[in-house]
Amino acid sequence: MPGSADPADAMNAAGAVPVPRPVTAPPPVTGPEAADPLDRAVWRLRSRGCWLDAAALLEPYAVRQPSAALRRAALLVERCMFTAAGWAEAEDALRTAEALAGGDDERGAAACERGQLAYTATVLGVRDRADEARSALGRAAALLAPGAPGRPLLDFRRGLLAEHLADSPDAARAAYRRAHAGATAQGDALLLSFTWRHLAGLALRDGEVAEARHGFAESLRIREELGFLVGTAPALAALADAAPEDEAVRLRTEAARLFRLMGGVPTWLAAQLPPPPPEPSAS
Repeated sequence: MPGSADPADAMNAAGAVPVPRPVTAPPPVTGPEAADPLDRAVWRLRSRGCWLDAAALLEPYAVRQPSAALRRAALLVERCMFTAAGWAEAEDALRTAEALAGGDDERGAAACERGQLAYTATVLGVRDRADEARSALGRAAALLAPGAPGRPLLDFRRGLLAEHLADSPDAARAAYRRAHAGATAQGDALLLSFTWRHLAGLALRDGEVAEARHGFAESLRIREELGFLVGTAPALAALADAAPEDEAVRLRTEAARLFRLMGGVPTWLAAQLPPPPPEPSAS
């Protein structure tokens, strides 16, 4: 199943869609700069891979508040992607969020999370839920207006389906670029770290090593600046794929150190990293 001085200009130079001006969507309430103490506490726990603890902080509010229920469900869905565990908890949280959702934005956001959970189960080989993922994300697309706060995340997730389930890199690239433009407009730095990384992965697939290296470096920079520790090892490993051999070894070694520090999360990264150093023998 986790940066150029101006991401928007760099992406436009690479042929991306123009970055729109901000519409009605406010910046997301995530990250270390969040104004609300609860938001900051949730972010600190999430960024360290403590999704259950973060979800517990939201639980008292998630009983009646649709926004809190959606955020709690999103945390538990993300936990599934990083750990390949916790499916029942995520399903329960999603059902609550779906039941509380009122307007189109809330229903669309809940459908987006359901699509992500189904995609995660499919791509991790837990269970084939590809049809459910496509249906849920299609439902979200019908509900979320082009300027809705959840639209960039939806575009990114539709890119994931196109790349990893449909093997359609052109469709994936277009979706990632729309997500990148929307994330830039909304000031969603964490989503930008994902769009940079996945656009860079497609560039590497096409043999565009310099473009890939730039995108992977931007993704890593953003995650380090945000303190998104649980997503830093994947960013290091991705950059290593586009780096010269000596640097690649250093990057993978650091990624492996962080991976072990995080308790083996994300689980899918294990096969890409060097094994831990041998224990010193007793003398």
